[in-house]
Amino acid sequence: MQARMNNPALTVPGAMQALLALGKSVQTGSVPAVIHHLVHLRASQINGCSVCVIMHARELKEAGQSEERIHAVAAWREAPWFTDAERAALALAEAVTRLSDRTDPVPDEVWAEATRHFDEPALAALTLSIAMINLWNRLNAATRQVAGKMPRQAA
Repeated sequence: MQARMNNPALTVPGAMQALLALGKSVQTGSVPAVIHHLVHLRASQINGCSVCVIMHARELKEAGQSEERIHAVAAWREAPWFTDAERAALALAEAVTRLSDRTDPVPDEVWAEATRHFDEPALAALTLSIAMINLWNRLNAATRQVAGKMPRQAA
């Protein structure tokens, strides 16, 4: 496999720094890092971004998450290893990632469940985090970035 081009974030001056800064800002809130990693992995699975699937599975492993939890993210509804807050975040990630799959992209019940577990600043950070991983997935998919080939400092 070969990428069509370098990742656009590495090509456009200042883009990588801006994206990394935004990514860092959403990590500083009250949302646990593991939840960010879980939603990043789930959105990346949906979007078929191998670069991000590998990266976020690795982050979860480095954060001490079990193989069972990491492997079950794609089937989180049927797996017993997720908390209610994680389930709410994963449902929100799926809805925000699949905006065109339903007439009401983020149903009230998905949003209401998320508000049971996250206050407004946390929901803002989580929503930005989900949007950011979707951006990365789209950059990688459009340019056919190859898993394991992106420079570590960029990832």
